[in-house]
Amino acid sequence: MIRKRIWSLFLVIIFLQACRKDIPPLPENPILTGSEDGVYITNEGNFQFGNAAVSFYEEGLADAVPDLFEPTNNRPLGDVCQSMYFFNGLAYIVVNNSNKIEVVNANTFVSVATITGFNSPRYFLPVSNSKAYVTDLYDDAISIVDLSSNQRTGEIACAGWTEELVLAYGKAFVTNRERNQLYIINTMNDQLTDSIEIGAGANSIIEDRNGKLWVLCSGSNSNNINATLHRINPIENTVEISFTFNLANDLPRRLDINGTNDTLYFLNEGVVQMPINANALPSTTLIPTDGRNFYGLGIHPQTKEILVADAIDYVQRGKIYVYQANGTLVKTYLAGIIPGDFYFKN
Repeated sequence: MIRKRIWSLFLVIIFLQACRKDIPPLPENPILTGSEDGVYITNEGNFQFGNAAVSFYEEGLADAVPDLFEPTNNRPLGDVCQSMYFFNGLAYIVVNNSNKIEVVNANTFVSVATITGFNSPRYFLPVSNSKAYVTDLYDDAISIVDLSSNQRTGEIACAGWTEELVLAYGKAFVTNRERNQLYIINTMNDQLTDSIEIGAGANSIIEDRNGKLWVLCSGSNSNNINATLHRINPIENTVEISFTFNLANDLPRRLDINGTNDTLYFLNEGVVQMPINANALPSTTLIPTDGRNFYGLGIHPQTKEILVADAIDYVQRGKIYVYQANGTLVKTYLAGIIPGDFYFKN
């Protein structure tokens, strides 16, 4: 089961922490507010060490500022920073193992509120100006959050590990790592109304320029189910096309899209690039791993640069590789411990 593998990974990380290196001190004058053109990086940190962080990088810095939250608020962010979402001038930072969401001013990173009551939150999605949904690893439900009071006010039953989600045509489409369905929620009444049968291990979802949804599924090695990629019609709630990965050991993840929403990217033994009008999965990688531990992926919406996070050994500060759209390396810099994802205000 996936959950058992997650706990196995946690045990490995705990073992590695015995050799944990000291974290470099913050610079004397850290950047506590980021420019509109900067890149925000969520760093999971070492499991149960409470050293999760949101880093920030902009041109002119040698490395990313390792932590925006703690220097501003005089307290650590928490344990395992899973994801982040910018909305209405605020940043919602999902801190998985601390069972909370930290709400900060997007420009200053000053704390506004802390939303609690979750089991193991994963991803946050506003579905209106006053309401958001939060997926969960263990809760068998999707939480409902009141954005006015910053409180968890209810839940929508949904068995299994719910993961990334998107909003389209008034419906929330929710991936589930432990089910073969893409779940659909009516955001007006918070009712789970339908589901679409897809592949096993759905881990990420995006919307393209044509309003179609793409769902990436990692498959299941234990059940000999290959990974798949699906294009969904969100109006008809149907699968329009599916691609099956040939190798049983393929583990595609971190599906993303460029700023013009016409080219897909994901990790699978390197960075893979795929136009949305492709008739087959790419046979080669754009950027090979070359022995590195690629863990996170982001596409800059303006520059089209490809940002890849290398978790290295899950103990020291991770490295960020920045490539042009053609796969040419531009620069590298350090982020925090276990950098997982990239976020842009624009």
